[in-house]
Amino acid sequence: LTLTLADNGDHLLYRSADMRIKIAKSPLKLSFYKGEQLITEEQPGFVSSSEQLGFKFRLTEQEKLFGAGQRVLGMDRRGHRLPLYNKAHYGYSTESEQMYFSLAGVMSSNKYMLLFDNSASGHIDLGKTDAEILEFSAVGGRSAYIVVAGDSFPELINNYLTVSGKPPLPARWTLGSYASRFGYRNEAEARAVVQKYRELGLPLDAIVLDLYWFGPDIKGHMGNLAWDREAFPQPEKMLADFKADGVNTILVTEPFVLTSSKRWQQAVAADVLAKAPDGSPKTFDFYFGNTGLIDVFNPVAADWFWQIYKDLAEQGVAGVWGDLGEPEVHPSDTIHMPGSADEIHNAYGHRWAELVYRGYKRNFADTRPFIMMRAGSLGSQRYGMVPWTGDVDRSWGGLQPQVELALQMSLFGFGYIHSDLGGFAGGETFDPELYIRWLQYGVFQPVYRPHAQEHIAPEPVFHSQQVIDTLRPYLNLRYQLLPYLYTMAWQHSQTGMPLMRPLFFLDETNTDFMDETNSYLWGDAFLVAPVTKPGVRSWPVNMPEGVWFDFFSDKRYQGGELTEVPVSIDTIPVLVKAGSFVPMVEPMASTKNYSSQKLTVHYYADSSVSCSKGQMYEDDGSSTNSIENGNYELLNFYALDSTAENASAHGGDSDENGLKLEFSRSAAENGGDYSGKPESRELTVVLHNQSAKAGRITVNGQFIAIVAQPQRFARQQNVAYYDKASKQLKIKTHWQGEKLQLQVR
Repeated sequence: LTLTLADNGDHLLYRSADMRIKIAKSPLKLSFYKGEQLITEEQPGFVSSSEQLGFKFRLTEQEKLFGAGQRVLGMDRRGHRLPLYNKAHYGYSTESEQMYFSLAGVMSSNKYMLLFDNSASGHIDLGKTDAEILEFSAVGGRSAYIVVAGDSFPELINNYLTVSGKPPLPARWTLGSYASRFGYRNEAEARAVVQKYRELGLPLDAIVLDLYWFGPDIKGHMGNLAWDREAFPQPEKMLADFKADGVNTILVTEPFVLTSSKRWQQAVAADVLAKAPDGSPKTFDFYFGNTGLIDVFNPVAADWFWQIYKDLAEQGVAGVWGDLGEPEVHPSDTIHMPGSADEIHNAYGHRWAELVYRGYKRNFADTRPFIMMRAGSLGSQRYGMVPWTGDVDRSWGGLQPQVELALQMSLFGFGYIHSDLGGFAGGETFDPELYIRWLQYGVFQPVYRPHAQEHIAPEPVFHSQQVIDTLRPYLNLRYQLLPYLYTMAWQHSQTGMPLMRPLFFLDETNTDFMDETNSYLWGDAFLVAPVTKPGVRSWPVNMPEGVWFDFFSDKRYQGGELTEVPVSIDTIPVLVKAGSFVPMVEPMASTKNYSSQKLTVHYYADSSVSCSKGQMYEDDGSSTNSIENGNYELLNFYALDSTAENASAHGGDSDENGLKLEFSRSAAENGGDYSGKPESRELTVVLHNQSAKAGRITVNGQFIAIVAQPQRFARQQNVAYYDKASKQLKIKTHWQGEKLQLQVR
């Protein structure tokens, strides 16, 4: 990167190839340009008083602002003045100005980002006090900010994460099904829930143990940070048995050490607790008891805390759940190593995640850490943080804001943001329709984790046969889509491209899409619109331009308008963009059994699309340096349709009319070897929207037979079958990894 500085009399000009900063000397004012276009400027710039410091920036008239973290306000946050202070909002639903995970940053519809590099308690004023002014303010901390620009929103995110850190690729099991509640009270109960999943044939990859793993009651035991051997007499064997069954165990931990806990004296003696003004360990009362708080900013305390995690990991614990990390209660007179509570509050969860992540890198170098936390700050994504949207109300009102919350966080690199499926708080009676709708949506959110207070079971296995039968196809679909999901995770690790994406990524000039809080993009192929109201027979989908297909019925829709999509209790609107490739595998009990040896690739053909491409990333699903070491393969899919409406623009050959599909493989120089890599694949290609039976089909120039019965298709190889009812053409062949060409005429 080449930078130049020129003194032009009344201002300095600081320039790179793409951006320049004009620095007015008196009064001091910075203006930021991308090329010749002004993107933002200080107005008047740095402000400071005895009580706060901050910056002001000019806003343009039509500008929309996203960001500021978890809030339920609508996508455009302009017109609000919001606290920058991570704070729990128990039982929230359709409105919230302050929640668990605030972010001192905004993304503008003008394709720039402003990020206040400050973790202190403060506010962000998005044009409320003055409609033309954006202001960051804080009670202390750093007086610094970052400006990021891009030509598109995906490029903008990539540029930002290049500065603040890309999220690492998680283990494949992270994308599987979880059993979780508040909470499993003993080993027998934990074993019973895993067994229930297996008996009912529902997939499961993780079990999450809440606070009963370290004590028999909700209050009085936090900070024990060790197994309650009365309730869990053989935890090491339990962990090993679960692992052998493909189930990973995640334990909750909190940063609070109660004065009544078994570790209190140890924590005091080790000097790992935050201080009171007189230098003694700071204690205070909150819901769980009288407590101190681990000073995660203190290297000695961080190492003490990590040794506990290390011991648990050596026992077989697979993941860390960090709860209450705002911190939930954080008295202002608490003193941490870098400063007071108010000066560092919003960095607490960030630092906590960092110490766990760095500990794993140091002591378990070939393990991809699982770190689920409720609070953090800008940049926490680089430590693999898996955040969730907190203690949401178990109601339709709780379900309704989940897309908005996920999209807002995803724009800032938190791609694994998710909700407690089914809702967490309250709800005196079980609402099966609400539960089904939430878990249907969950298939198309980054982490599939039902979780709730235990008076209503959050796990599907404990509900009626009708509920189980309705949800079974969805849980199986989640696993069938693992090649697609894992490829999204890989893309996210490389470019920051979110798994859940706002509709305006397809049309960056569409201001209606910028306000959309229900419909969203799930990767490159899918458009999803969760049903968030009871008793409906159709659901509105804000459908972007182009052709879309109903994933369940294959019905074709012409986009460009708000469309009512028919639904039943068995379906929500899930649409696939014409020209999309969707790789899928067979259902499985857990990702331990994952294999793409039998690979089905769906292609959604349409006359509106003449050429298209897709990809699928594969590695062993667990090794930390798979990408760096070249231990992966990238499967590439291409389509060229010479019969499409605009085929001539892409070089369609009139002598070879029809649809051409090409499958190829990219790998590192070492051949892309990894554990579990198939020597060859049984490849089934499903072509959707085929109005007539093909005349002839070739695979690498060799004709293959088109059989009349699906039974023959299932038994044979190098064969095709046309299903007239669904308008699907299925082609089956072996793929050794070499370039494979299919032609359908």
